[in-house]
Amino acid sequence: MYPIITISREFGSGGHSIGEAVAKELNIPLYDSIIVDKVAAESGFSKDVVFEDGEYSSPSQAWYSSRTAYLANFPSPQDRIFDAQCEVILNLAEKGPCVIVGRCADYVLSKAGIPALNVFIHADMEYRKTRIIEHYGETNVPVEKRLRKKDKGRKAYYRYYTDREWGDSANYHLNLDSGFLGEMVCVDIITSVARRMDVK
Repeated sequence: MYPIITISREFGSGGHSIGEAVAKELNIPLYDSIIVDKVAAESGFSKDVVFEDGEYSSPSQAWYSSRTAYLANFPSPQDRIFDAQCEVILNLAEKGPCVIVGRCADYVLSKAGIPALNVFIHADMEYRKTRIIEHYGETNVPVEKRLRKKDKGRKAYYRYYTDREWGDSANYHLNLDSGFLGEMVCVDIITSVARRMDVK
């Protein structure tokens, strides 16, 4: 049986596309936006709120979460979304081998004692800038600023909920540079490792 594969990624590095290709190659489910849908349905928050607050944070949001819990002794909206997200991830993992993109899945599964192949996808700024413009186009905000803001939000969110450093190689089994290797080589590496871990 193939392992569960988690993919964490820098914004613009192609992590979702790589995860999608890995899932297709191994013929296992990909869970990304479906997590947003399920968390929204279970938590009562809108999909837009879950999409942002379920993976991104800022210092002010982290402060608000801890301050609210301290003063009112109940979870903040972002904490409630995280709890619902954890439950959804664990329920999906119980169904069998799959690819889960983002949302602290590596930490959630590890804490629950569920083995997973954890992957981090990154690339240099120039590669990501080009890719973001190709996929999403230009906006009034400079593309590099958009990239740094997204990465900063993911890093803060990950640190707040896991007490780990996002992108630290010690937290992942594979750390791949999609800009240098190319997306398909990343897919080949991940699927090759997954197949070697396949236990009938």
